[in-house]
Amino acid sequence: MKALLLVWLLCLLPMLAPAQAADVLTTFENEEQSQLYFSLLKEYRCLKCQNQNLADSHASLADDLRREIRLQILDGKGKNEIDEYLVARYGEFVLYRPRFSAKTLVLWLGPFALLLIGLGSVYLTARRRKTTDREQQIAAMTKSSQAAEQHAARLERARKLLGD
Repeated sequence: MKALLLVWLLCLLPMLAPAQAADVLTTFENEEQSQLYFSLLKEYRCLKCQNQNLADSHASLADDLRREIRLQILDGKGKNEIDEYLVARYGEFVLYRPRFSAKTLVLWLGPFALLLIGLGSVYLTARRRKTTDREQQIAAMTKSSQAAEQHAARLERARKLLGD
């Protein structure tokens, strides 16, 4: 009976290994390190997945990156140092929010430039429409005043013909 129980426990031993591995990945010396770890997992992109961060990814490469980030945090490195390491190794693609540089200038300023272009287009269109409406009103007033003058001239001619 003891032998059967021992065999059964040995069979369960491999099932405990993933749980211990997960504990190793999330165990830190203090709460600040833990918070930094989980915040960084949301800021780095999984290099293998389609638009997933490291926290959401189940890829083996994401596991490696999580492990590397954890080790760097335990070594006392901060966010900037870990950013530098990951960017040097994998490029700017690893960052969800790329840093502001000459390479990413269009990425950061492009939406504002498009917004300014859109607002400028709306302003110019409204101004052009307002000018066109004003010109049409002036033309209509001119036309009506010309019609009034012609009407007055006809009346004058009619009065002359009638001998007033």
